[in-house]
Amino acid sequence: MAKGSVKRIASANESAIKTLRLGTFVPTLVSLVLRVLFRRSSLPPSKGALALYVLTFFPAFFLSNYLVKIGSPRRDPTTGTLISYGEDLNQPGVTEWCFDILYITWACQVGSGAFGEWFWWLYMIIPLYAVYKLWSSVISPMFFGRSDAGSQPDAPVEPSLSKRQEKLRKREERGDPRVKSRTVKQQS
Repeated sequence: MAKGSVKRIASANESAIKTLRLGTFVPTLVSLVLRVLFRRSSLPPSKGALALYVLTFFPAFFLSNYLVKIGSPRRDPTTGTLISYGEDLNQPGVTEWCFDILYITWACQVGSGAFGEWFWWLYMIIPLYAVYKLWSSVISPMFFGRSDAGSQPDAPVEPSLSKRQEKLRKREERGDPRVKSRTVKQQS
């Protein structure tokens, strides 16, 4: 079972790495083609547009190379057997955020080629999300304490029961002798 899981992760990582390698240059080419087809008046791009592109290309290039490095499966050169599957690129957390930044960068590159430089405002999602996560997980609990929406602090919390436990509870309420004998056995 474990070997199947390792092979599945390695296969998923290899396909993600192919996407990352294509994503490094394809959005740039698509942006240029869209700019030529739909926005010839914007050729050559302004200095501001080039600066935005360069400022976003290098972090995306760095993140892409980082994900390729940590996710590349290692194989034995002679036999081709899998030595290490690399880090799971489908895991939540930092890896997921790296992919989100890459996807937003690629969308902004293509969108600016098709619709104009105003499309780069979409890139503001990244710092806004970072501020939201910082506020909700660090600042707000530190200064205002954790507040669970909809629950009252003094109300007793009912533990959720499984279907089997619920069925046993109902039998016990009916006075089923099988349940009472079980509870007696468990107590002794």
